[in-house]
Order: sequence, then structure tokens, then C-alpha cells
Amino acid sequence: MESISVFEIIKIGIGPSSSHTMGPWKAALLFLNHLKSTEQFIKTANIKIVLYGSLAKTGKGHGTDLAACLGLTGQNYETIDTETVNSIFDTIKKDKKIIHVDSKTFDFDYEKDLIFNFKESLPQHPNGINFSAFDIQGNLLSSKNYFSVGGGFVTEENQNKLNVERKPSRYPCHDAASIKKHCAEFDLRISDLVMLNEATWEGTDIIKTKALNIWKEIKDCIYRGINKSGELPGGLQVKRRAAEINEHLLQGKTHYTNVDEWITYVKLTDQSFNIINKWISCFALAVNEENAAFGRIVTAPTNGAAGVLPAVLMYAYCFIPDFDEDKIIRFILTAGEIGTLYKKKATISAAMGGCQAEIGVSSSMAAAGLTESLFGSVGQVLQAAEIAMEHHLGMTCDPIGGLVQIPCIERNSMGAIKAITASNIALESDPEKARVSLDEVIKTMWQTALDMNAKYKETSEGGLAVNISVNVAEC
Repeated sequence: MESISVFEIIKIGIGPSSSHTMGPWKAALLFLNHLKSTEQFIKTANIKIVLYGSLAKTGKGHGTDLAACLGLTGQNYETIDTETVNSIFDTIKKDKKIIHVDSKTFDFDYEKDLIFNFKESLPQHPNGINFSAFDIQGNLLSSKNYFSVGGGFVTEENQNKLNVERKPSRYPCHDAASIKKHCAEFDLRISDLVMLNEATWEGTDIIKTKALNIWKEIKDCIYRGINKSGELPGGLQVKRRAAEINEHLLQGKTHYTNVDEWITYVKLTDQSFNIINKWISCFALAVNEENAAFGRIVTAPTNGAAGVLPAVLMYAYCFIPDFDEDKIIRFILTAGEIGTLYKKKATISAAMGGCQAEIGVSSSMAAAGLTESLFGSVGQVLQAAEIAMEHHLGMTCDPIGGLVQIPCIERNSMGAIKAITASNIALESDPEKARVSLDEVIKTMWQTALDMNAKYKETSEGGLAVNISVNVAEC
């Protein structure tokens, strides 16, 4: 089983979907690399794209068409100016050309060269995408299938590896039992064990810097979200709410000029349960409203669930005394490690497991991270992760109009609250008396995913998606 870094689970991304936006974007980059490695790039005059299964059914609402096209420009979603993505996409459709950053131009007629195959799903995974390259005479140069398997991870056809070659970690942790065993053997906290394993690939200082950079992106994303109002794109007429909630909770104290000043004001607000609860919702809404608008977010472990972990971490930083950088690093390392367990043993793809694979996993990760940063024992950290997932089992993915808005945005607030509740319960419990282990709940989650009807797996063919009447030209 492959070792997975926590920074593959928690990473910088672009909205609105890790599986439907980031994955296809990455697949396009992989196809370009393939063309270059086989000396076919310079010969390519035209590229065609076919979307299969869930990528087709909810592709427009999730920005899959945009992502695949922008990926073919050679630009990276981690660094591209997010304010330009829609204008670049509009230019591609208008000019019927894709201009690569290396000044190479491909003919591309959006109406003819991008096909939404609603009726067919490729056998390896519901999120299938095909790229085909042709020369100037129309001869096929190369054709490859890729699969976006959740969280921005991509595999090629008949290949299970994640396109990352690395040596195994020092103390492999492919399940919770292994984590518990290694921590007991060396008398380590979970975050210390994760640090040892991450040090297999990078220096300790780099690991800490990466974690703190994640924290910076979280702060910046929330700050952008609480400073934007108006309507989200897509046609559902969903109004941004985070800015209004923020203004109400600050009670007129809006004279901040940067994120750190804003956080200072947040810390000075009423510390009652009701107000803190509203702040948690505000943090989560801010992130997922940014995500819905093709903004830069932190994927943790997916974009549809990108608000859960940031909301819990911002809650801890603002309202738990002495929550310093060391606790932030421990939170992120531990949360990321829990995410790897679901990736290895179950799924983080809503197209495979419904929303339990997104909000459920993110809530489990955040619960573990919070418990670790509050000096919970190894057993309590794992118990917190288990409790959070136990109460998300069976959650369906049913985005209205194929957009990552309803019910996705509000679900992040719910997932954050459940994570904090799970942590509180675990910190007051004896994990040795727990009747359900984290490994058992992960196994159950995967079994539930296999049993779940396909219409509840990010197809917009079930649940709220078919019971709410909307005027969106999508599915």
C-alpha cells in the first residue's frame, strides 16, 4: 500500500470541486506531459475531451469543462490568478483555440470537441475523462483515459498508483491500529509520529513551513469570504451569507485592514456558546462560498468539504487560549494522517461514497486534529475521529443543479460542529471502553458506500437535486 503524505490530503486548491475541477485539471496536465514525453506535443493540432459518468452529469455545475480546458493551457490551479479563470475559458470558447503557456496553440471547438457522455460510465471509476490528440491532418496521435478519484487525486486507466513515486514512510500507518502500535512503541503523540514519517521525504523545517502555509491560506480564504457579498455564480441565486453574519457578530467593529486585525476583533467578541457557534458557521460558510465561486481554498480532503477543517481550526485559534503555532502544526499533521486512512481503506470521492466521503471524512479529520492539539491521548484522538464519522455514515451527495452550493455549503457548518462535538466527547471519555474503533467505522463507511444507490453519488439524480425545482441548465 502506498504511503501518502498529509500534504496530499490537505493542500492548496481551486473551487468548486476537487474531483470535478482539480482532478480533470491535473489530468489535462498529465496528458500534456505524456504528449511531450512521447514527442507528440509539437505535432498536436487539435485536442478532444470526453467526460464520463459523474463528470458528465454534474460537470458544468462543478466546472469540469472549464478545468479541463484550462489544464490544457499548461497553467497550474495552485498559482493561477483565480480572478482570470472565467475570462480565459470564455476566450477559449469564443476563439475556438487553446493557447498553451509555451505559445503552442491547439484548435478546440467547445461545442464539438468537448463531449458530455451522460449515458456511459467507465468501469474503473465513475469520474472518467478522455483526452485525444490529433495532428493537422486529423490523424489520432494519442488517446488516454484518466480517473479523478477524489480529493484532486488522479490515476490513469488500468493503474492504481497516484502518479507519485516515493519511498515508504519510516513507520507505515495504513490503519488506526498501526498508528496506535507505533505511538505506544516509541511513546509518541500522533503528530510526532506523523512528523517522523513526513521526514522520510522532507526536512522537519520544511514540514512545519508547509503546515503553517496551509494555515496562512486558511486564514486568507476565510478573510476573503467574509469580505464578499452578492450572489454566487451558477443560476441558483444563492446569496453569500458569511459577510453579513460577520458584520452582525462584530457589531460595527469593521475597521480592520487585514486578516490579523480582523482576527483580533473576532477574539474580542462575546464568548458565549451561541456567539461562538455562529462564528464557526461563519468561518465554514466563508470558505465554501469562496469555493463555489472558483476561489482559492484549502482542499481538506476535498473541495466540497473544504470549510470543515478551516472552521474548526479558526475556532480553536480564536477561542481556545494559547492556541499557538505548535498546536496548529499538530492539528494539521494529525488531521491529514486521519485523511490518509480513509483514502487507503475507503474513499474520499463523493462519486464513490456519497457525501459521507467528503463531509464525513473532513469532520473526522478535524475532530482528530482538534483533540490532538488539546493534548488528547492517542486513543482519544482516534476515538474523536471515529465518533465524527459514525454520525455521518450514509450521507448522500445530491447537489442541486450539479452546483457545489445546496446543500454543500451549509453541510460544512454542520460537519464543523460535529467535529467539535466529537472532540469534546472523546476528551471526556475513556477510549479503552469504546465499543467501535476507527478502523471498524472506516470499514463500515466503505461498505455503506458500496451499498449506496448510484443516484446518491454526485450525479444530481437523487435527493434534493430532483425534489427542488430550479431553473438551471445543467443535468
